[in-house]
Amino acid sequence: MDKIALITGAAGGLGQAMAAKLSAAGWKLILTSRDGARLTQCYGDKHLQIVTDCSTVAGARNIFEVAKDHHLLPTALAHCVGNIRLGALHRTSEADFDACLSANLISAFHTLAAFVGALREANSPGSAVLVSSAAARIGTPNHEAVSAAKAGLEGLVRGAAATYASSAIRVNAVAPGILDTPASARILSSDAAREGAARQYPLPGIGTSDGVAELMLWLLSEKADRVTGQVWSIDGGFSSIRPLVK
Repeated sequence: MDKIALITGAAGGLGQAMAAKLSAAGWKLILTSRDGARLTQCYGDKHLQIVTDCSTVAGARNIFEVAKDHHLLPTALAHCVGNIRLGALHRTSEADFDACLSANLISAFHTLAAFVGALREANSPGSAVLVSSAAARIGTPNHEAVSAAKAGLEGLVRGAAATYASSAIRVNAVAPGILDTPASARILSSDAAREGAARQYPLPGIGTSDGVAELMLWLLSEKADRVTGQVWSIDGGFSSIRPLVK
């Protein structure tokens, strides 16, 4: 029986890394993005590609309607939609806050709701992994909007994991530090900025989408069949330890 996975935000850096990992592991893929041109640029005519906005109820449900039309039921979800909106609280506009909340929390809520709805209708087990941030776990200057959104996502993960455990549906998340992806290009736009960002982590360096995707792949796999309701930090120790000062 085919293993079918859904990747939202599939045109982004982490989404592309996730697609490569899942495809290499033998999964058939359903890929979504709001930007159809970028999907085609990244994947050509490979996989089922769906252009939709999963931050709306209709957009999220559309994914599973199209999948059903193609006789596909994804039993794994890698939700890679998100953005980075930085700025002090008093300087964050209503529009920026709404956009941050929509990308990082609301899209996760509606996509996960549609995913578990489709699985329950089919009486099928499944697994989802969402993407949080180290900033949800430790106070970080100028991260108020994204911290609030990602903290909400972590609450969503734990609540949904509790609700759907009896249906054999697992829900987890990963919480990386800054990653070397197009989404963080402006933050890492100079050598000095990259060096400064790398030094803030107890294990110095900038994370990679490949490393995060490897953890997400494991969480979706049968090897993690006893893991649910967890948020896995992959941030070089940023949110949990203080290194020795030398």
